[in-house]
Amino acid sequence: MERSGLAGRGGARFPTGRKLRAVAENGPRTVVVANGTEGEPASAKDKLLMAACPHLVLDGALLAAEAVGAGEVVVCVDAQARAVLAILDQALAERASAGLDRLPVSVAVSPSGYVAGEESALIHWLNRGPAIPTAVPPRPFQRGVRGRPTLVQNVETLAHLALIARFGDEWFRALGTVAEPGSTLLTVSGAVRYPGVVEATVGTSIGDVVATAGGPTAEVGAFLVGGYFGAWLPAAPAWTAPLSQAGLTRLGGFLGTGVVVALPADACGLVETARVVRYLAGESAGQCGPCVHGLASIAGATAELAGAGRHRRAEEDLARWTAQVRGRGACHHPDGVANLVDSALRVFSGEIEVHARTGRCPATGRPPVLPVPR
Repeated sequence: MERSGLAGRGGARFPTGRKLRAVAENGPRTVVVANGTEGEPASAKDKLLMAACPHLVLDGALLAAEAVGAGEVVVCVDAQARAVLAILDQALAERASAGLDRLPVSVAVSPSGYVAGEESALIHWLNRGPAIPTAVPPRPFQRGVRGRPTLVQNVETLAHLALIARFGDEWFRALGTVAEPGSTLLTVSGAVRYPGVVEATVGTSIGDVVATAGGPTAEVGAFLVGGYFGAWLPAAPAWTAPLSQAGLTRLGGFLGTGVVVALPADACGLVETARVVRYLAGESAGQCGPCVHGLASIAGATAELAGAGRHRRAEEDLARWTAQVRGRGACHHPDGVANLVDSALRVFSGEIEVHARTGRCPATGRPPVLPVPR
């Protein structure tokens, strides 16, 4: 895995080989957790992968367990993904009847919620606590499920691991870039002809990914890349930008959870951001002031900016408040919201001026683009 250069596909893009080694060195009696919770509302890749290729995910989880000396595997799936749960149960029954697995594998039905799938939140919940994330040690690789060193790995990462084990690290490096090899699953939506999940070589341009999804259905004004903890990117430079960490960093973005949303030019990015920020503020774990009070204030100011634009100080307040909450939360939830809001202030400065000058939003009455759970 270290030679392959595989990085995690769950958001943080941490090197998989290094994570495996860290867990193995903290053993024995380790545990492997396959994270299929997918709390990102704009993402569907993990659910599709588990439904279409359950045995590939399970192969990867069991191979990872052998590599780190684990005695058990737990697959975590969101409670609302009932179809996926049924498919996994059937796959496990097939494996049991064929005598394939030397280790016990169980499926845990995890709670829904944006922060509930973060690895530390998942560990707390598996240990019969609340699904609340933390940013303080010990980390799961040090002490996780029942106090044992635990590998928490996204299900797409485990599927890649199984394929690399089968075909080799050089096979995996035949795609992608030298620094970021392989392919990645992307959930593409918005102004595209065929919204859904595509597999693309890392480094493929955003424009080529949109073409794979059938091409644009309208003029695109901006792209949201990386999910709701990601960033808005202006359409023109983003169109040719490579979908890689290095390529997106130059535009102030990152690949994150592999979400690509094409925002139509006649939609309002401020309105879309305000809806998402209100949702994220409501998903706070309630552990600290920056999240409880800071995100509530940020959500209110973003809504004002997206409305009639009567509050002249809203833009200044947002810039100050996002800086104040960064790095001060009990987890990284405030940081993710700050990333999204800061990118909106950069990319949608023209919309801010229109709202302030006219006192109205040109996109009033237009149906929303980004999915926000009730």
